[in-house]
Amino acid sequence: MRVYLDNAAGTPIASEVIEAMTSVMKNDFGNPSSTHFYGRQVKALLETSRRSIAKHLNCSSSEIIFTSGGTEADNMALVASVKNLGVKRIISTTIEHHAVGHSIESLEKSHSVQFEKVQIDEKGHVDLIHLEKLLTQNIPTLVSLMHANNEIATLLPLKKVSDICRKYGAFFHSDTVQTMGHYSFDLQDIDIDFITCAAHKLHGPKGIGFLYVNKKIKVESLIHGGAQERGLRGGTENIYGIVGLSKAMDLAYEDVLGHHAHVQSLKSYMIDSLLSAFPTITFHGETDPEKSLYTVLNVCFPKTDKGGMLLFTLDLKGVAVSGGSACSSGANKGSHVLEGIQADMTRPNARFSFSRYTTKEEIDYALEQVKSVFEINLR
Repeated sequence: MRVYLDNAAGTPIASEVIEAMTSVMKNDFGNPSSTHFYGRQVKALLETSRRSIAKHLNCSSSEIIFTSGGTEADNMALVASVKNLGVKRIISTTIEHHAVGHSIESLEKSHSVQFEKVQIDEKGHVDLIHLEKLLTQNIPTLVSLMHANNEIATLLPLKKVSDICRKYGAFFHSDTVQTMGHYSFDLQDIDIDFITCAAHKLHGPKGIGFLYVNKKIKVESLIHGGAQERGLRGGTENIYGIVGLSKAMDLAYEDVLGHHAHVQSLKSYMIDSLLSAFPTITFHGETDPEKSLYTVLNVCFPKTDKGGMLLFTLDLKGVAVSGGSACSSGANKGSHVLEGIQADMTRPNARFSFSRYTTKEEIDYALEQVKSVFEINLR
C-alpha cells in the first residue's frame, strides 16, 4: 500500500479538472489575443474562468491577475508595493514562505527597503500588539503575513490584521496559497490589497495561479511583453491551466464546509492516535481547530538515533510525508520555520498534510508504519 500525506506540497489533480483541461487542449487552440473566431473562443474561456474565480472571492473579475503560481504572485505583490506604491518598509515574520522571505531580502539589497520583524510566539502566532506598535511609526509600509503557515499550520486572523493595517494606512499582502480553496474569502468584508493562489494546492494543475490586486491600487507588470492581463502580466495566457484552476475552485467551493469537517476529523484522529502511542510526543505550531489550518499537522517525535532516517524510512514503507516546505526539501539546512519558533531541532519531525481524498484507512496505515519505525508494539 502507498499513502500520500504531503498534500501541502501538491495535491492530486481532480478527475473533473483533468476532463476540463483535456477538452480545451483538444478543441480550443486559438490565441486569446487574436481577434478571429478561434481567438475569441479561447478569450471567452479565459474571461469566464476569471469571472468564476472572482465570484468565489466576492470581488471584481478585473482584480484577478493570472500568474504561473504562488511564488510569482507573491513576488509581484512585494515588488509592485515597493516600485509602484512607494513602500519603504515591509513588516513580516521570519517564518514566511521563501517566496516572501527571499523577495524581501532581494528588495532590501536592490531598493534599500527596511525589513521589520514582527514578534511571534512559540506556536507561530503573530503578536498583534507589537504589529500595531510598529505601525505607529510614520513610514510607508507593506505588511506581509501568510494566512496559514505551510509547515506548522498556524492561522492568522486575517480580518483583525486587515483592520489594524487600515487603521494606520499600511498596505496588506497575505500569502493565501495554503488556504485558497480550503476557506471562504469575502473580499468585500476583508479589506486587503493582495492575496495569492497556486492551483496545485487545491487539486488543480501545477504552473498556474493568480494574484488578487485590490482595484483601489495601481501596480505595473513584472513581466513585460504584450498587453495581456490588462497590461499587468505580458505573455500568452496558460489557458489550459486557467480552465483547470477555475474548475478546481468550483469543486473546492461546492462543499468547502464538508471538506473542512472531513479533513479536520482525520487530523484530530491522527493527533489522538499519536498521543496514545507516544507519551512524549508534541506538535509544532497550532493544533486548536479554531486556530490552525486543518490540512496540516507537524509532528515532533521523541529523540531517537533513527530520527535522521525517518522520512526516508517512511517512504520505503509506502508513506509519503515531508519535513517541511517542498521548496526547501532539497536543501540540507533545517527548517527556517522551526528555527523561527525556536523548536527543539534535535528531535525528528514530520509534516503530515491531508486532502479531501484522504481516507481513515490511509491514516491507519500511516500510523502503523510510524509506530514500526519507532519499534512500538502494535498489539
